[in-house]
This record gives sequence, C-alpha cells and structure tokens, in this order.
Amino acid sequence: MGRGSYTSADWSKLKKSSKITEDSTASQIFAAKKMEERFNPLYINVREARDSDDHPNSTPIIIGLDTTGSMGYLSEEIAKNGLHETMMKIYATNPVEDPQMMFAAIGDVVDQAPLQVTQFESDIRIAEQLLALWLEGAGADSPEDFELLWYFAAKHIRTDAFEKRNQKGYLFTIGDADCHMKLSKENIKSIFGDTTGELTSAQLAKMAGEKFELFHIHIRSGVETAPMGFSQLLPGRVLTIPRTCVKYIPELIISTMELMNGKDMEEVIAQWSELSQPIVRNAVKDLVIKRGKKGFFF
Repeated sequence: MGRGSYTSADWSKLKKSSKITEDSTASQIFAAKKMEERFNPLYINVREARDSDDHPNSTPIIIGLDTTGSMGYLSEEIAKNGLHETMMKIYATNPVEDPQMMFAAIGDVVDQAPLQVTQFESDIRIAEQLLALWLEGAGADSPEDFELLWYFAAKHIRTDAFEKRNQKGYLFTIGDADCHMKLSKENIKSIFGDTTGELTSAQLAKMAGEKFELFHIHIRSGVETAPMGFSQLLPGRVLTIPRTCVKYIPELIISTMELMNGKDMEEVIAQWSELSQPIVRNAVKDLVIKRGKKGFFF
C-alpha cells in the first residue's frame, strides 16, 4: 500500500461520482449501512505503512475521528473539505517525507462498530476508503473510546519508518469528549480478537507512543478547558480548537508536524491565512516537543 500521489483532479472526479456538494449531509456522504469486514479490526492482523519506489521514506499518519452521535458534523467537514485540504497542503508544504495516511472511525465499545480502520495510502484511495466507512452515529455518553485506536496502533500496525529508521509516525485523534481510562480484556477480545489482560489508557498511550507521536485535537463548544484525561495522558499534546473553526484542522495538523520537525514557530504560523493564524497559534502554543538521541520521542 501507499503507492502513487494524491491529486486535485482525482479528488474532483471522486467528489463528482459520489455526488458530494457543499449541501451534502453526513448521512448522504457516508452511505454505508454497516461496517465492512475490510475495516473491522477483528479481521485485521496488521496494517502496514511500507516504503515503495514512489515513497522510499514513508511517514505514517493516522487520523482518528470520533464518529459518535455528537460528531457527525466533523465527519461531514473532513469528507467535504478537510481530507482534500490536508493532502494538498501536505504535498505543498512538505512537513514530512512521503506521507501515507490511514483514517480511523472511533465509536464506543458498546457500538456495533467500535473501531474502523482504513489502509495506509498516498493517493485517492485515502478518500475512497474514508467515504466507505460506516458513520454509525451511536455511542454512549462521554467519555469516548479513543484508546481503541491506541491499542490498534500499538499491536496491529507495522511501519518501515520505525522498523528501518527508528522514526515515529503521527497519530491524531479528534473529538469533543474525554477518553476512558482503561480497556477491559473482554472488549479487547471482542473487538480485536486478542487475548490479554486489562490495559489502562496510560499503558496504551505509552505502547502506541513507542511508534507514533500522539496528539489529541479537542473540539470545544464553549470556553471549556482541555479534557482532564487527555491532559494527563498526553501532556503538552492536546490541541484545542473551537467547534466553529474545524475547517482549520488541516493547518493545525500540518503545523504540528512542522513544529515537531524543528521548524520555527513564526515561520509555521506565517504561511497560513490571517483568519487561521490565531486559531493555529492558540492551539499549538503549549505544544511540548522532546528530542532524543535518535529523534523525537513521546
């Protein structure tokens, strides 16, 4: 996986064939009525981000979206604009080498589709698979089960970036709620088919953090602060953005990767529009970056 490149022409063609317009709703965009087996982690032994002739220094990027009932607008924005803007701006700004992107739809352990994961891709297949995910829209009350994606990243993802070059990828979760503090052995078995003991979210963050730089983008409705759980689990890696500004998530993701790779803050901020600059600056102002002998580490 991960061959080819993402182009505006391919996106325009897919958008037209999928009949996606600015008036399309989430339910119209995401037409699936159930989870496809190819996205079900119960049937996935491993997802791989590997080097290729097209992308010899692959960088894995995972974006996990909260798809519970309150977050339909986020999936709608990502499908209409966010994915395309993110990919085009990644290729324009080159925050990382040879990006390979995987999407995840995150629900609750009580859902029919607690977690869905696409392949790592570098071309229009990113969008094709995103649109094929089931937007179940169920879920229990807050907190949500973001820790499911950390478990999958730790146990079921292999990357050449880490295995060949000891380099981490990037994992962003996005939502408006906090995360649970543990994952039971029963849920691990039913969702992933793995037999293991209960794991705390702190353990899962540490495990996933060995191969990925972890971040959480918290979408706030008012003036609330970042969720306490995420703040404890990912200190200095919680990026807060107002709900009215979700269209600037691509700029925020790219800015975060650029800062992690040592780019100057003012240079990072200056590349964006005057409207997005204060949103991005406020979100990354407390970002913690740590350097180890072999690069960055969580």
